[in-house]
Amino acid sequence: MKDGHLESVFIKLSEDPQLDEVEAAFANFSGEPQKLKLPSAPENPIVVRHEKNRPQPRFDRNTGCGMSVVVGRIRKDPIMTFKYLCLGHNTIRGGAGAGILSAELFVAKG
Repeated sequence: MKDGHLESVFIKLSEDPQLDEVEAAFANFSGEPQKLKLPSAPENPIVVRHEKNRPQPRFDRNTGCGMSVVVGRIRKDPIMTFKYLCLGHNTIRGGAGAGILSAELFVAKG
């Protein structure tokens, strides 16, 4: 079974950061589920891969027990500011896992 959505993303930023700044912003991201230490929340919601051929659904879809988004091939773009690929497990993160994580968040927030 190969459940994973791979997306090609192009972004236009108002500033022109360096590549390492963009990678650090992804890698250091932590959301409310991580701050609340919710049971289904992955420790690292975004995982940055530096290999030239990653992310790939077969190899990366289960990162963070399927709850992390994997970002890679981050590079400058001559028209937009940056482009990159991101991968998420469409069943675990996209459907069932997101529903469970949302319920955990609702309970934690009262």
